[in-house]
Amino acid sequence: MITQMLADQARRCFAVQRLTDEAVIGSTSLYELDLAEGRAEIGATWFDRSCWGGPYNPESKLLLFGHAFSDLGLARIALRTDNLNVRSQQALTRLGLTYEGTLRSHMVRQDGTRRDSLYYSVLADEWPSVRDKLLTRVAAKTTV
Repeated sequence: MITQMLADQARRCFAVQRLTDEAVIGSTSLYELDLAEGRAEIGATWFDRSCWGGPYNPESKLLLFGHAFSDLGLARIALRTDNLNVRSQQALTRLGLTYEGTLRSHMVRQDGTRRDSLYYSVLADEWPSVRDKLLTRVAAKTTV
C-alpha cells in the first residue's frame, strides 16, 4: 500500500515528525491533486494515539494548507471524514471549513461495514481565516 501511495503522481505523502526526539508520530497526504484544476484533498491522516489532542494535527494542517494554497497555488482543498468520526467533524467545523454534503455508503471500513463520508472544504480566499484559527489552536496547545 505504501509503495502504491508513493507512486501515485496525484498524491503527496508527508511524515509528521516530533521535533524533540525526531520520532515519526504520524502521516498526512495531499491526494486527488490536480494542479491544472487547482484542487486537492487532504487525508490519509493518522497520528500515534499518544499524540491525540496535542498540537501535531493542527500544526500539520497549518503546514499542509499553507503549502497547498501558497506554494502550489491551489484554489480549493477538500477533506472527508467517516460519519462516525464526530471529533473530526467538530474540529473541521471549528476551523471554519464548509460542510458540503454526505456521500452515502461511500466506502468500506476496515471491519467490512459501509460508511458515509462527510465532505468539507476551504477555498483560497477563506484560507486566511482558517489559518488564523489554526494558529490560535496551535498556540493554545503548545502553551504550558
